[in-house]
Amino acid sequence: MSVGDAGARNVLGGPLEECGTDPLTGFHRDGCCNTGPHDLGSHTVCAVVTTEFLAHQQRVGNDLSTPRPEYRFPGLRPGDRWCVVAGRWLQAYLDGAAAPVVLAATHERALELIPLDVLREKAIDVPVDPSSLL
Repeated sequence: MSVGDAGARNVLGGPLEECGTDPLTGFHRDGCCNTGPHDLGSHTVCAVVTTEFLAHQQRVGNDLSTPRPEYRFPGLRPGDRWCVVAGRWLQAYLDGAAAPVVLAATHERALELIPLDVLREKAIDVPVDPSSLL
């Protein structure tokens, strides 16, 4: 998908919603977890980062707290919404440190690595049809 692709879908099959603009997130820094062929890491999971998740990522060598201006990366604080790499989120989940997920803003490509049931377990948003969470 390209930046701003109106056809991008979320893991629930609906239109991909914005993940966050403060800080501005996304592989393309467009506020959405849009992806494409250049996004080799699959920055597709819209997570609300927690202290536990950030500490876990630091322990596994993925420092998300330190600003890196050369990559337009502001450094994250608990409560920030950020498009995280699907594999890194899954690793945190398996280690018991997964951040909550905004399903409507998580790109369908995340399903290539993470089962929908796992994402739903950590969901903090409720879809229009809550019965889909059963």
